[in-house]
Amino acid sequence: MPHLNLKKLPKVSLHDHLDGGLRPQTIIELAAAVGHQLPTTDAVELGQWFVDSADSGSLVRYLETFDHTIAVMQTVEGLQRVAREFVLDLAEDGVIYGEVRWAPEQHLQRGLTLDEVVEAVQDGLEQGMDAVEAKGGFIRTGQLVTAMRHADRGLEIAELAVRHRNSGVVGFDIAGAEKGFMPSRHKLAFDYLAGELMPVTVHAGEADGIDSIHDALVSGRALRLGHGVRIIEDILLSRSENDTDFVELGPVARWVYDRQIPLELAVSSNMQTGAVQIEDATVADHPFAVLYDLGFKVTVNTDNRLMSGTTLTKELELLVDVFGYTLADLEQFQLNAAEAAFQDLEQREELMDIISEGFEDFK
Repeated sequence: MPHLNLKKLPKVSLHDHLDGGLRPQTIIELAAAVGHQLPTTDAVELGQWFVDSADSGSLVRYLETFDHTIAVMQTVEGLQRVAREFVLDLAEDGVIYGEVRWAPEQHLQRGLTLDEVVEAVQDGLEQGMDAVEAKGGFIRTGQLVTAMRHADRGLEIAELAVRHRNSGVVGFDIAGAEKGFMPSRHKLAFDYLAGELMPVTVHAGEADGIDSIHDALVSGRALRLGHGVRIIEDILLSRSENDTDFVELGPVARWVYDRQIPLELAVSSNMQTGAVQIEDATVADHPFAVLYDLGFKVTVNTDNRLMSGTTLTKELELLVDVFGYTLADLEQFQLNAAEAAFQDLEQREELMDIISEGFEDFK
């Protein structure tokens, strides 16, 4: 594919954590305001510290970097600023729709309530959208209210999500340490959400395998899989004697494939956290290409832009460099994401039209 400025292409971001997308300078300024100690107060060095610390091959160590970002997101002002800048950074990267996932229960250390933190984030998101629109741009956002899977507040957070469904919240998620904390721990929450017809995506198939994905689909009733990269473990790939490829989908992979349940893949993050279960794995070992070739509904995501030192544009460039994808492939990834968005059908169709028109301008 000839060199193109992929930054200008219209994009949809489905898996992007609010507390994983802060600007280093913002962290420094907010930390000073609340008296939080950082590893360094140099913005460039701090940005590199996050990437280096996250690049350990362990999800547990990866998650420890969030201690610093969450610490500066405990006030209305901090939450509003982070959310506003989050939107501005997405728009700068060509994103036209971004779902912003975050766990309100982690932002109560300075006395705010669950409802107050959700409202603060929504205020910031709207400030960002207004600023983009004022400059002639377009971006839409939606909050994915997230419960921490190791905690016991699932139902409370689910009720919070439903309470704010008409003021910015578009869906529910569970996140955090996956292994040992199955979605079934929050079955009451998922049952409640199903009764309220609230869309759900579940982190699964990142730090744990097929059982976790199965439970996300059964207990969680997940409409999308957060990562889902380890679905590859339920797919048998072999070559016959006459050199013909043979593919057999296991029951969980077959369910995901047949129903075209979207996979929220994040290649850079998946490599950092060890989601690719191959020793000394490189990006070429990531199952993204295999899953795409087999016809799974793959989407491209950043997960945590700060920790991975990435953007959606960089993720697309990485896929082009490693797998040789064409402009048509990149367009399909964005159409997949738009179709999977937790938005009304008419809004999804509008996003898909914007994507098609935007990509047409590059052809």
